[in-house]
Amino acid sequence: MATIYDVAKIAGVSPKTVSRVLNGDAPVGAKTRAAVEKAMTELGYVPSSAARMMRSNKSGIIGLVTGAISRSSDTPEPAGLPDLFIVQGIQRIMAAHKKTLMISDTMGDVDTIPHLLRTFQEHRAEGVIYVADHHKEVELPEISEDLPIVLANCFDATGRPSILPNDRKGQRDLIARLIKAGHSRIAFIQLPQQLVAMQLRHDGYRDALAEAGIPYDEALLDHVLHDEDPRLVGQLREALDRLLALEDKPTVICCGNDKLAMRVYGILRAKGVDIPGEISIAGFDNYELIAGGLFPPLTTVDLPYAEMGARAAERLLALIDGQASDTPNPELIDGPVHWRSSVTDFFSTNVTMFQSNGRTTS
Repeated sequence: MATIYDVAKIAGVSPKTVSRVLNGDAPVGAKTRAAVEKAMTELGYVPSSAARMMRSNKSGIIGLVTGAISRSSDTPEPAGLPDLFIVQGIQRIMAAHKKTLMISDTMGDVDTIPHLLRTFQEHRAEGVIYVADHHKEVELPEISEDLPIVLANCFDATGRPSILPNDRKGQRDLIARLIKAGHSRIAFIQLPQQLVAMQLRHDGYRDALAEAGIPYDEALLDHVLHDEDPRLVGQLREALDRLLALEDKPTVICCGNDKLAMRVYGILRAKGVDIPGEISIAGFDNYELIAGGLFPPLTTVDLPYAEMGARAAERLLALIDGQASDTPNPELIDGPVHWRSSVTDFFSTNVTMFQSNGRTTS
């Protein structure tokens, strides 16, 4: 097996110069570096990462705990995609900083988390990022203060650094844009209220109405079960029937997420309701496979998962380097509204507005 001395001999330099090239801890001329790297290639020399780690006290390893891999392989639906997009954002930053990302999947079992964190510590990971599948509060086991940890798409009661989507502002921006397009009767079909994101989006809905001076009307609100509940479609039909039967009907229905909006499209189409001619539809998430694949394409709000991952990585690297941070915690990441043709803009040219009394006006 080739050694550093063999490399030095072939390259015509000292072993110390080879060490400088390997560790990057001192300036080396371009020609000298090229000669050393050529010698290493010819000899098949592989530097000892363990030895370098002992000298520098830096492993270059970043731990990541997620459930994206197991969820995305178990179902054909877009479950697990939030985690995967967040992981991609993390990987992009870590690769730019020459860090190795060691990914462990929970397989949907939170009881595995303590073992995964201990494993990272045993491998001398410099820090860990925990990625949740949706915006929620988590409870992680006690870990060494020497192991920095950042939470992505989740938060905990201890105040660990966390990166979250700005759900409240996203919903407020969507409603404000709908109001700007001439809508004032805005229905909102939400997922279960115990979801943190739903609570925040409901607040954002009310914020936008209040800012525009539009009264908050409970008759325009409904809640349905979670996406995977088999009773969801029946409950959604009832919610739509009730909303469409109102004397003062909504002109647009906002849905808790894009998957819910997709189901609303199907139910309304079965009833012969034209979208957006008779009623407009908006979602939340910006799942491209759904939002761009529906006809007409769905107006929705982007959940900036890749950016959240990138910020989580940057936050962790700053913690590892001991940098002080004045960033608010949690750090909220905004996502833009994607305006597509599922919503009628009553202030654009040649648009007919459907009034609650059944008459139309141009």
